Amino acid sequence: MRLLALHVHDFRNLPQVQLSPSAHATIAVGQNGQGKTNLLEALYFLATLKPLRAGRLSELVRWGSQGARVTGRFLLKGAEREIAVEVGGGTRQAFVDGKKAASLEDYFGGVSVVAFTPDDLEVVKGGPDSRRGFLDRAVFNRFPAFLRESREYARALKNRNRLLREGHAVDAAYLEAYDETLAKAGARIYSRRRALMAELAPRAQATFASIGRTVDPANYGYRPAHLEGDFAAADEAALAAMLREGLSARLRRDTERGFTSVGPHADDVSVTLGGRSARAYASQGQQRALVLGWKIAEIENLEAAMGFLPLLLLDDVSSELDPERNAYLMGYLARSGAQVVLTTTDGSLVRGAAADDTLWLDVHGGQVAVRADAGPPPAP
Repeated sequence: MRLLALHVHDFRNLPQVQLSPSAHATIAVGQNGQGKTNLLEALYFLATLKPLRAGRLSELVRWGSQGARVTGRFLLKGAEREIAVEVGGGTRQAFVDGKKAASLEDYFGGVSVVAFTPDDLEVVKGGPDSRRGFLDRAVFNRFPAFLRESREYARALKNRNRLLREGHAVDAAYLEAYDETLAKAGARIYSRRRALMAELAPRAQATFASIGRTVDPANYGYRPAHLEGDFAAADEAALAAMLREGLSARLRRDTERGFTSVGPHADDVSVTLGGRSARAYASQGQQRALVLGWKIAEIENLEAAMGFLPLLLLDDVSSELDPERNAYLMGYLARSGAQVVLTTTDGSLVRGAAADDTLWLDVHGGQVAVRADAGPPPAP
């Protein structure tokens, strides 16, 4: 897979961007607040239909404009394919080769992207919400249908919570119907997360062993909360039955509080170092190495599953890593042969990922310009 061309129109603070990225490294350099991250987010939104940063779709449209559009032309298995996404009026519309996409699966069609941001580096010491989001982005990359499936679950959860807030007026028949829908949708999410963790965790643990600077082994795990039964061995039907039992067991509590307390939305990802919570006991450097190990494992796992490397997006990550681990990451990117788009405030930090055909960009005030002279600008 290769991104051949990118066109961005009125996305965040970017009025107009047209690029033919390098087959290897494209590096955008600029000070904070100039639009570097917006360029990466445009690419991420194009490839996933989800914003890289939380917020309303309307926030993606440049101030004063009616709508935004991002278009990308890709080379996929020897054939060129164009996808585009438009945002306007708080909604999005996806296109494939100039026509409205018939389905999400048709739109994605082999396009895959892995993003790595400074916020990701904080995920170990953050809360369960951030770790669930971190996990689910990896699940989506591996199983694109997960976007539709997670939306189905979110709708079912919203409906059940609305019913719970009615308190004693809850109709048992309605609640049973919502429980059935929620259990089936939740079982699929459980199954997707479990499959991803089985593939990815061993790779992440092996990578951490080489960069963690400790003999303590890392472990990444996922086991749903408040779910009784053998999670590892259960098929989807059994997982749905287990979730229905959990919903029933916690019904009184949920009715009193007005929200559903069991299900994929309430789970966490466990990250341990030497058998102890990495959140509580790992140093900041070790926590970041745990995340770096996960990201490299995600890239390798996608290559093994799909037969090609995903597009890699790195948003000023180098400035947050210590020199040794940054050198490891830059070296890995250069050796991998992957197509990478990086942002940085200091070009010297990412020289290790550069190649002879690297495209260097200057970003200032929403304007993205190709550097006339090859090579990074001097450090600020």
